Amino acid sequence: MRVALGISYDGRAYQGWQSQLSGLTVQDRLESALSQLAAQPITTVCAGRTDAGVHALMQVVHFDTSAQRRDVSWVRGTNTHLPRDISVEWAQAVPDAFHCRAHALTRRYAYVLYVSPVRPSVYAGRVGWVMHALDIERMRAGAARLIGEHDFSSFRAAQCQALSPVKDMRSITIDRRGAFVRFEFEASAFLHHMIRNIMGCLIAVGGGKRPPEWIDTVLHARERRSAAPTFAPDGLYFLGPRYDPRWGLPERTAAYDGLP
Repeated sequence: MRVALGISYDGRAYQGWQSQLSGLTVQDRLESALSQLAAQPITTVCAGRTDAGVHALMQVVHFDTSAQRRDVSWVRGTNTHLPRDISVEWAQAVPDAFHCRAHALTRRYAYVLYVSPVRPSVYAGRVGWVMHALDIERMRAGAARLIGEHDFSSFRAAQCQALSPVKDMRSITIDRRGAFVRFEFEASAFLHHMIRNIMGCLIAVGGGKRPPEWIDTVLHARERRSAAPTFAPDGLYFLGPRYDPRWGLPERTAAYDGLP
């Protein structure tokens, strides 16, 4: 049978999602826990790989197994074998035709930014930080220029393995809550470091170093050197993919509302 899971994790202790020889990745920990519960080796496929230090509120994975477990058992049983900073949020049996990556219609991320003259303490490692004031309307004006289908080469890391830099940015929202600014991005897919590179540019615009129109210049240059430096991973959260309703999978988890 094929099983889909929704996973949340704090990425600070891990070298990203994808399995490595070190074993210090979210995938390594999850597969170890699943294998213990199933009493057989389990290999997972994820909807979207995250980098070192990046968090997730609903990473979606699927795996195949001959072990028979109830959905609630996949959740609670796996969690007993996981560290406290990784949790299975939900589990659901799915048709063999379902593929968590190939069938994702869009993917969603949030970036939480802390704006304060003093560095964060309680939220250290879980929010990005700038010490100068930001103009939200200027950042919204800059972000609007990224909506639509574009070649995002200027926001692509050199080591990106995507076959094409062309992605469809469906929406970007920016909202302030006190000292916190929450950015939400939804696109057909994202390139390696794409959001962190966009964040660097939007912060330059919000801080008055660049006008909103500069985003057009960066986008059309299709050259990474034309953009701002890559921003910190600390405040980046994978919110999860969206699927066709026919699969019957959740669109969000309770953790979604827990960000500042």
